Amino acid sequence: MRTYLVVIDETDEASLALRFASRRAMKTNSGLHILALVESEDFVAWGGVQATLAEEAKNRAEALVSGAAGSLFEETGIRPSITVRQGKGPKVVRAMMDDVDGLAALVLGAAATGVPGPLVSHFAATEAGSLPCPVMVVPGSLSKEEIDRLS
Repeated sequence: MRTYLVVIDETDEASLALRFASRRAMKTNSGLHILALVESEDFVAWGGVQATLAEEAKNRAEALVSGAAGSLFEETGIRPSITVRQGKGPKVVRAMMDDVDGLAALVLGAAATGVPGPLVSHFAATEAGSLPCPVMVVPGSLSKEEIDRLS
């Protein structure tokens, strides 16, 4: 089965990317895989503090993904695969791209203004020519209605 891989976080553009990916999956009878990243924290002198910060970040990511998956199922009937991973964004996403069978596209949200974001900058430029699938960049300036029309 073809699968759309979408990376989400707490930003508005990530929500739009998820909306676009879920509607594409629904319209093309494809699967959807949601990846929530927990960025690795830089070294903290006290290991207990670092472990607590990492656990809190993981819990936030899991809650975000669970909420998004529930809303998605209600709206589209799609039951997505969910992964929460810790690490450096581009490295984790690239590893997921290699792990997802039948990958149709990587779907990322770009910030509405300014720099598009580190993942978009990386995958639409640095690695663009060597990826195993297309990258779909969803502009953060689009409305939900525009996303629905375009997807």
